[in-house]
Amino acid sequence: MTGRPVPTAAAGPGRRAAADPIQAPGTPERDWRAWAPLHRLPAVDPLACLPARPDGPPVVLVVAAHPDDEVLGFGGTIAVLAAAGVRVRLVSVTDGEASHPHSTAAAARDLAAVRARELRRATRALGADVPAVRLGLPDSGVARHELALAAELTGLLADCDLCVAPFGADLHPDHEAAGRAALAAGAARGVPVWEYPVWAWHWAAPGDPRLPWSRAARIALPPAARARKHAALRCFRSQIEPLGDGPGDAAILPPDELAHFERDFEVVWR
Repeated sequence: MTGRPVPTAAAGPGRRAAADPIQAPGTPERDWRAWAPLHRLPAVDPLACLPARPDGPPVVLVVAAHPDDEVLGFGGTIAVLAAAGVRVRLVSVTDGEASHPHSTAAAARDLAAVRARELRRATRALGADVPAVRLGLPDSGVARHELALAAELTGLLADCDLCVAPFGADLHPDHEAAGRAALAAGAARGVPVWEYPVWAWHWAAPGDPRLPWSRAARIALPPAARARKHAALRCFRSQIEPLGDGPGDAAILPPDELAHFERDFEVVWR
């Protein structure tokens, strides 16, 4: 996740003007929890959606614009899939190196390596001990490489049964470009694509017509998967804690944002 507003008047690399919904105050999680239709979304069992294969367990490719997006939006389901023996593969489109563009803290000097290590610990916490394929596209600049990304994902989907990717209208340019590229790759391969929202829980409101509720589905997380996701989220210290004491060191995921991802269910658009 990159692009969380920081307390500064300037819009640095990877950030939009203050009028951007991502920069504005977000919708509290209590509002989402109080919205009954969210809890009445059609339920989907991801395991029931995967085919039986004669050559082994099914394969699911999970795409993230930045290391942590896949855990935020789909981590509990990754834990469910891994526990059932599904082969989960991860793709980090960027290394998330621009999450703190104004920071002068020592940790900000090599955020790409820091975030890769955090993701590795998080995937182990989920029970999916697989290294992510790091494509190394520039954080906050994925849209400039969208066609190449779609081609890369098309290749990676060659033997996959499902692709899961960021929501293509999440209002973060990297998320949107990664989502569009995944949809294009899925169409080229004939592989279904599920989209997971991340920033939408911040800028949208219950019933928001900008979200495709007609194709939303709810994935219930059993207690064990939810506990694994909680443990995985806390592996991303560079995002949930301040990098330092400076004005550019604020946590990308303070508790009010993290609360959106601590539910006992996850939502995908199908």
